[in-house]
Amino acid sequence: MTLESPDLAAALNQLWIKFVPEIRERVAILENASHVLVAGEITTEQRETAHAAAHKLAGTLGTFNLARGTELARQFEYACATEESCAAADAQQLAAIAAEIRALIDSRD
Repeated sequence: MTLESPDLAAALNQLWIKFVPEIRERVAILENASHVLVAGEITTEQRETAHAAAHKLAGTLGTFNLARGTELARQFEYACATEESCAAADAQQLAAIAAEIRALIDSRD
């Protein structure tokens, strides 16, 4: 089976359908974190949750040939890796990253 095979494409589409609700939930976590960061009120739990969601998205989106999504999720992940890096992060940039990831996912549907 090659990467271009109809069987693989069908299998990936079935997996996408199965996992897209979870993927959307993870993007919502990133969106929420960026919004509270804009307000300067992100908690340790929110930061850790966003970091974990970004990490999982980075891997998952690559599986579905969304390399740009993986790259963006990694940027978000690194920005929220520590309290210090998250506090120093550009909240508007993180919001833009989350929005672009959402748009990539919407275009995949």
